[in-house]
Amino acid sequence: MKRGVQIEDYLKPLQPNQTQCYLTNTLQVADIVEWTLAQIGKSTIWQTSFSISEEFLRRLYFISKSGNVETIHLLLDFKATQKTLRLWAFLSQVIQHTYLADNHSKVILIQSAVMSVAIITSQNLTRGNRHESAIVTTDPAIFKTLHEEIEDLIRNHSVPLSELYNAQVK
Repeated sequence: MKRGVQIEDYLKPLQPNQTQCYLTNTLQVADIVEWTLAQIGKSTIWQTSFSISEEFLRRLYFISKSGNVETIHLLLDFKATQKTLRLWAFLSQVIQHTYLADNHSKVILIQSAVMSVAIITSQNLTRGNRHESAIVTTDPAIFKTLHEEIEDLIRNHSVPLSELYNAQVK
């Protein structure tokens, strides 16, 4: 997030605001993850993206250290495999489950005992200065649909990154 900018300049608290959106170059997707966790507490996270950067991973490391993250499931694209493998040592310390599939979606699902939140964004799991858009919703039907589709993608159309990494190392 740019200095002097507050998330509250773009988004209102999740309760009672069920669906919100933004288009800006001042917010980063990691800001939204951290903001969401601060409101709903300890959560499981599912993230889909074409790729991930070291900058985002570093931010996620510190977010995880807050104690609000139980488990992270990450789904990236096969085309970003080489970049992802270069981050493997760090990635495997932050993210418990990483998968590769034909994937270009950018969805973050955050589920706690309090609430479920779906974030659909144009931003990869990277840090950039481009204008990015997102919809943030607590609509249970949207969360359920996206969760079922991500779980199907993981179960039936992906490869666990640990299997690819171990095959490459041998």
